[in-house]
Amino acid sequence: MNIMHVKKLDLNLLLIMDAMLHEQSVSKAAEALGVTQSAMSHALNRLRLYFDDPLFIKTGQTMAPTPKAEALREAVIDVMGTIRQKIQSEVQFNPSTDAREFTICVTDMGELVFVPPLLGLLRKLAPKCSIRTLRVPAEQIEGLLASGEADLALGTYRAAPASLYKQRLFMHGYTTIAHVDNKKIKKRISLAQFEKTPQIVVTLSGKSNTPFDSVLEEKGVKRRILVKTPHFMIVPMLIEQQPDLIATVPNELANVFARYGQIRTVLPPLELPTFAISQYWHPLFHHESALVWLRDLIKKSFETYPNIRTLA
Repeated sequence: MNIMHVKKLDLNLLLIMDAMLHEQSVSKAAEALGVTQSAMSHALNRLRLYFDDPLFIKTGQTMAPTPKAEALREAVIDVMGTIRQKIQSEVQFNPSTDAREFTICVTDMGELVFVPPLLGLLRKLAPKCSIRTLRVPAEQIEGLLASGEADLALGTYRAAPASLYKQRLFMHGYTTIAHVDNKKIKKRISLAQFEKTPQIVVTLSGKSNTPFDSVLEEKGVKRRILVKTPHFMIVPMLIEQQPDLIATVPNELANVFARYGQIRTVLPPLELPTFAISQYWHPLFHHESALVWLRDLIKKSFETYPNIRTLA
């Protein structure tokens, strides 16, 4: 590639390439960049002409990258990362006037616990900003944070790469929940009851691998698991329909469920582990002023959060 050819490359086209690699859809990439679909198609045609390659080919519902586009992926991410780190970090974010969509990786539990208070603060302090949440497998989070498609990840990611920055927000634990009309279970569930009562288990990875599960395994506690699900939000609905079921979930989630009248919290039959809720971000965006502001807001919002509630 000669110098004259390089000069023909409009760096704005790298934004198009970056968006297409992430979205694999012309319409979604256009929406992400805030341009019309027509403008997106025109820019993509310029990229195809420049690289003399289709770059993205219609495959089912997506525009799949060609081998040439895949070969360019790392370079595009590196260039865009440098731009965001070195240039955008110098642009000071003004929460009272600037518009920004913050994208956060969370589970459905995280949405329930984190988003309501965060949304309230954003509407007050940054009225032109908005929140977008993503639910993705843990193994994809580093790539999303590195590319800038996600700004933060909130939760417990025990296998998070050491390359990510990590800041603990608060410590939390688990509690058992039951239906309000389940009179067989008192304020504390006995170990015998716990082992024989049918249970719902939430497992994000498809396997029972939480700190809670590990403790039960170490102590030889057997459970009668009736349902395994990757979604916390379905738990109270299942218990409402099947009042003999129980589940063991993070404390704050149990408290949220209890507010709706069909669920009550009970003391579990044994001491359960605590776990750290943290925020994670990529070093490329450590100094970006908007994200520095967001991380500080989240940290301050939860630094007085109740650690490990004792249920009576």
